[in-house]
Amino acid sequence: MSTTKRRDRRAETPHRPERSFDAQPAPLVILALPLAFTASLLALTLLPRLQRSDALLWSFWSAGAVLLAWLALIAVAAIKNGAPSIHLAPPRPQHYIQACCHLTVYAFWGYYWRPVYDYAPLLVGQILFAYAFDMLLSWSRRQSYGLGLGPFPIIFSTNLFLWLVDDWFAFQFLLVALGFAGKAFVRWERDGERVHIFNPSAFSLAIFSVVLLTTGTTSLTWGQEIATTFSLGPHIYKVLFLVGLVVMYFFSITPVTAMAALTLFGGSMLYTAITGVPYFVDSDIPSAVFLGLHLLVTDPSTSPRTPLGRAIFGVLYGVGVFGLYALLGAFGLPTFYDKLLCVPLLNLAVPSIDRAVRAMGDKPLLHTLGLDLPLGRANLAHMGVWVLIFGVMTSVGAADGRHKGDSLPFWEQACAADKPQACARLLRIEASYCGDNAGWACNELGRHYTEGKLVASDPERAFAYFSRACEARVQAGCVNLLDSSPPARANPRAFDLRLLAREGGPNLMTMAEPELYARACQHGWEFACSAATSR
Repeated sequence: MSTTKRRDRRAETPHRPERSFDAQPAPLVILALPLAFTASLLALTLLPRLQRSDALLWSFWSAGAVLLAWLALIAVAAIKNGAPSIHLAPPRPQHYIQACCHLTVYAFWGYYWRPVYDYAPLLVGQILFAYAFDMLLSWSRRQSYGLGLGPFPIIFSTNLFLWLVDDWFAFQFLLVALGFAGKAFVRWERDGERVHIFNPSAFSLAIFSVVLLTTGTTSLTWGQEIATTFSLGPHIYKVLFLVGLVVMYFFSITPVTAMAALTLFGGSMLYTAITGVPYFVDSDIPSAVFLGLHLLVTDPSTSPRTPLGRAIFGVLYGVGVFGLYALLGAFGLPTFYDKLLCVPLLNLAVPSIDRAVRAMGDKPLLHTLGLDLPLGRANLAHMGVWVLIFGVMTSVGAADGRHKGDSLPFWEQACAADKPQACARLLRIEASYCGDNAGWACNELGRHYTEGKLVASDPERAFAYFSRACEARVQAGCVNLLDSSPPARANPRAFDLRLLAREGGPNLMTMAEPELYARACQHGWEFACSAATSR
């Protein structure tokens, strides 16, 4: 058996640990392990990061109290019925390789968006909680607990997409518990084995996404900030691409990522060709979605077990994200949930995909493409194709390049030409910049709510936006507070351009003004072109 085939079998076949402790430890001894995890969780409350918020402290104390109470019940049962068991689970590449890839993304992301590093103690707390929770859950089900690295990729993957704010962090522990409970209880027979149906992190993320959407409580999370700050790091697409190659090599999930990316890229290009505006606002594949293509939907345990099945799986994920983005936007809901909602549905479809592939039989074209071979046999060839696809995407500006949707003047022109969704997107973009304290954008929003052309006239909201513009020292905003008929306008100041021309990425606050105006000129700000040449 080849090395590649052995590696794939380890990745694809649910592993049942072979070693366990020979001697049954006394109840108090074995219960010391979850007690240690819980004590460590509570000890984190002494850190300054957790001392900032009473609600955050109570979240950790409450989680610890639940674990201690549960442990007490296990101890009583152990005295009556005998000690629960534990065994050492051999390290699985599926766990430690993916965890290392996750950590690489965290390290790069956090270097450019510091709240990630600030969040590290809360991430550690979730890992400690996960070990204790999973252990107690196994013992409550009268099963031996396999002590290994399994909780790491689940926690890391979950937190790459959703955090609860400090005041509501107790629900983050519920998010973690839901993922492990889903893995333990929601199972089916697959190829003669009893396995979990859903990707654990995607399962809990999808359920929480539905709850947050239906209750209108997205503001209790960092979801929007997470989705937009991945692009702060330069070359983020290349970083995710390189990290993804590691996962592809070891777990043969290349067809999933490649076909999902190709579907989204092709759909975006087609939409742009028809309408003249990008489908996604400032990219052909948003960076957070690109992350999902590599480290969320690619769980090998809950994916089809043939290359063709995985290619179909990837296409369906791309179609799902594409459709959900439009659906969520049509209802005025946050669109970053698009990459989270469809994964469990795809997990449910895996047996049907596998059956459909088997029913196709032998096809010469599939053999030529290496899609009818056992997993791993043609993986290097598939990786080569993916490298070519990514190269094309990069060359046309779909990844790590300046996208025309980054230009606010482009959206002004598209809105004036009545392009589909252009005016609505212009308003959202200006609202985002106003929220970042770009006074020019606040004044523009006040103008729109005064004129009533792009949005219904609302004098109160217009006054509020003009006030924000005036507070940001935009003279036109102050003038409009006194008399807004017609509303006064002005060109963006240098400070505004440092926000408006950043492309969602580099910090321009220290950029020299000549370079800044040259950059703004490239973004379509005509007044900046003459300013750049005169400086």
